[in-house]
Amino acid sequence: MNTKEIKRWKRKAYEAGSHYGSRFEKETGGFEPAKSAMNHDWNKWASRLPRALSTTLYHSAARKFFKGFYSEIGEKYTRLVPLPTDKNVAAILSVKNEDDMISKVLDELVYLPFHEVIVVVNGSNDKSFERIREHPAAPIVLHYEEALGHDVGRSIGAKVSQSDILLFLDGDIHISYRKLIPFIQSVDKGTDVALNDISPFIHKLVHRDAVSVVKEFVNRAMGRADLMANSMTAIPHALSRSAVETIGLANLSVPPLAQVIAMKKKLKVKASASINVLNINRRSDINHGQHNPMTQLIIGDHLEALHKVMSRRGNRLSFKDNMRKRHLAGG
Repeated sequence: MNTKEIKRWKRKAYEAGSHYGSRFEKETGGFEPAKSAMNHDWNKWASRLPRALSTTLYHSAARKFFKGFYSEIGEKYTRLVPLPTDKNVAAILSVKNEDDMISKVLDELVYLPFHEVIVVVNGSNDKSFERIREHPAAPIVLHYEEALGHDVGRSIGAKVSQSDILLFLDGDIHISYRKLIPFIQSVDKGTDVALNDISPFIHKLVHRDAVSVVKEFVNRAMGRADLMANSMTAIPHALSRSAVETIGLANLSVPPLAQVIAMKKKLKVKASASINVLNINRRSDINHGQHNPMTQLIIGDHLEALHKVMSRRGNRLSFKDNMRKRHLAGG
């Protein structure tokens, strides 16, 4: 696509945004639902864009559309990037003593027109709560003075959310807003559980850590070798509302168990995008070292998941033994 053609589409995007903005003001008479209306109108209009348009130019056209929209409704232009869906989307974060990072994480979410940003603060004794309450992302904050335990915040956030698509993040891992969009898009197009594909960043088997080994073992045991070591223990990942209801809110607190249930129920589980969160995950006393508590917890979670499914599907899971006549051996 040449420069002249690019400029033409950007100009058309601005004009379209102005058109929809004018109609929005006339029909609604208010500005409160502007973000949702813009996102809906953009998705309707963007279907006309040529498929050859690059991701960068897609976002440029979107910004022109939003700028045109704002020019008509009389609000100050805010740089937003559209979500590739008409469905309501929630970002759900768990936070514990992350006042040095949480603002940066929330800064990225301001660029996206989420229906809900839900932050579960538990057991924090720093300034996390105050920083979240003051942030422009205007999140829904659920504050617990005592620590809830690892990943319990996911269940609580999902219970509170009313959205159709739930994007799960952590308050201590800073990820660009642009990298979050493919997970949302994947669920919008029919995926039930959209995982982060971290397999490209993991060592070959002989050099792997115990957590990576057990992740892949569970996937293979469930007949999903294609998922390799990808797991709901890694963020970001996104779930459809129907997946949350099928898996069960309580089970989201144990991500490997939730994933096994999703696979057992024949939900569509897919590695939808790839973000290297391994190198940016902050080291601490509980997640560093050969036998650290976090490693033990995650391995235990995977064993719990296997135990649950084995109790229903038998000790061999998807690996059938059709070669032995065990009854003749007295077994």
